[in-house]
Amino acid sequence: MNRLTITRVVHASVLIDFDGNPILTDPWYSERPGFHPGEPVGIALDALPRLTGVVVSHGHYDHYDMEAFKAYPDKTVPFVVKQGTARPALRAGFKTVSELEPWESVALGPVQVTAAPAKHGVPENTYILQAGRFTVYFGGDTLLIPELKEVAMRFPHIDVALLSINGLTIRPLLNRQVVMSAQDAAVLCGILRPQVAIPMHYAFSGGWLRDQLMLKYNGTPEEFAQATARQAPETRVQILKPGEPFHLPAHSP
Repeated sequence: MNRLTITRVVHASVLIDFDGNPILTDPWYSERPGFHPGEPVGIALDALPRLTGVVVSHGHYDHYDMEAFKAYPDKTVPFVVKQGTARPALRAGFKTVSELEPWESVALGPVQVTAAPAKHGVPENTYILQAGRFTVYFGGDTLLIPELKEVAMRFPHIDVALLSINGLTIRPLLNRQVVMSAQDAAVLCGILRPQVAIPMHYAFSGGWLRDQLMLKYNGTPEEFAQATARQAPETRVQILKPGEPFHLPAHSP
């Protein structure tokens, strides 16, 4: 495989194309009260290519929007999901759904998908996707946790890391952070040492009332780039608008 193309769709939904083998992560194609993407959808659902697979980090609506995604016509496209979360995809008519726990793997065509640890408000996976000479880490919307150090041990060369950065915190009573901040994601870059890091999951809004009373955020792409320059100067930060492709040629063996 000679080229990797990354295109941000919206939120944590990203099209990862391994030289003609596209994998879609965390599909979100609708909107409801309290869940606003805060940015346009970069690739419309009916404009998606024929997918090699779909990878889902966890069961939250804004990452696993099967009510909208059931309109995708190819019901044979295989899904990879967290253990215990296959039902929404199956109910939407998709035929092949693999449930993984950390360090379990499955092939989506020529793309090897390995689940990795995560911590969020519900059970979650992050994933390593590999095809040819390319390795991509998809961080879902995990917190920064010690278990992620094992990703670097098992996968010492990561070409691209896709990392959530908005530091989503539930307040006021709990004051519980559930997503990495820009600074946390920069620290993770120092651990994983990816060639390129692409921020995601930073435009989301819960709406005026929820943002005022229940939610707070801590992280912008610019803050992530600045923090990564300090924590992981060997990593290049690439900020993508929705729909903007980023191409990475194969590295030498």
